[in-house]
Amino acid sequence: MAESPTDAIVLAHASKWYGQGAAKVAALTDVSITIGRGRMVALMGRSGSGKTTLLNLLGAVDRPTTGSVRIAGCELTALSEGKLALFRRRKLGYVFQAFHLVPSLTALENAALPLMLDRKFGRSERGTVERLLDRLGLTALAGRYPDELSGGQQQRVAIARAVVHQPAVLLADEPTGNLDVQTGREILDLLQTLPREFGVTVVMATHSDEAAGRCDKRLVLEDGRVISGGGT
Repeated sequence: MAESPTDAIVLAHASKWYGQGAAKVAALTDVSITIGRGRMVALMGRSGSGKTTLLNLLGAVDRPTTGSVRIAGCELTALSEGKLALFRRRKLGYVFQAFHLVPSLTALENAALPLMLDRKFGRSERGTVERLLDRLGLTALAGRYPDELSGGQQQRVAIARAVVHQPAVLLADEPTGNLDVQTGREILDLLQTLPREFGVTVVMATHSDEAAGRCDKRLVLEDGRVISGGGT
C-alpha cells in the first residue's frame, strides 16, 4: 500500500493472533486501512469485533502478529520497546471512557503530565498549558483536584492532557460513555474542533450513531475484519 505524506495512519495486512495451535484465536485478520491527517474517524463494531485490538495496535501498546503499522510516517513494528514507549509519549494522545486523571495532581498538573514526563515543563510550557485550559473553559478550575470536578470537567482535562504535546494521533475510547447526554454532546463538540485547531487525527471507538455522525467517516469491524471504511 503506497503511503502519502498526508496519511496519518497506514495499516497494511495487519493481523493479530492470540494463543497457539488449536487454541489460536484471530483477533484481527488482514486489516488494511488508511486514515488521512486531520481526519476524525469513528471506529465501530460489536463487542468481539476487534475494535480493542485495533486500538491497541494504533496506540502502540501491542504489535501485530503479521503486517505493518505506520503512524506519522513511523513503522511501529521496527521500534524497540524503549523507542515504542517514547513514541507513545510524544506522538500519541489518549482519551478514555474512565477519565484516568491522577488524583493527587491538580487539573493543570494533569493537563501538563505529558510535558512533565518528558521533562519539558518550564515557564514557557506552563503558559502553553494555561492557554490550553483557557481554550477549554477550565481556567477557573486549574488548581482543583479531580474529585472536585464534574465528569465533563474531568474529560475536558483529559482532552487537554491528550493534545498538550501536539500529538499526531489522538485515540478516544468511548469518550462520552460516562457522561450524561448533554455533557456528552459538549465533549463531542470539543473533539470535532481538534483536527482543525491542533492538526491532530482523531480515531474514536464508539457504539453511538450520534457520535459517529460527527466524524468524517466510519471504520466498521466485524469478526476481526474491516467491512467498511478502510480507505482514506
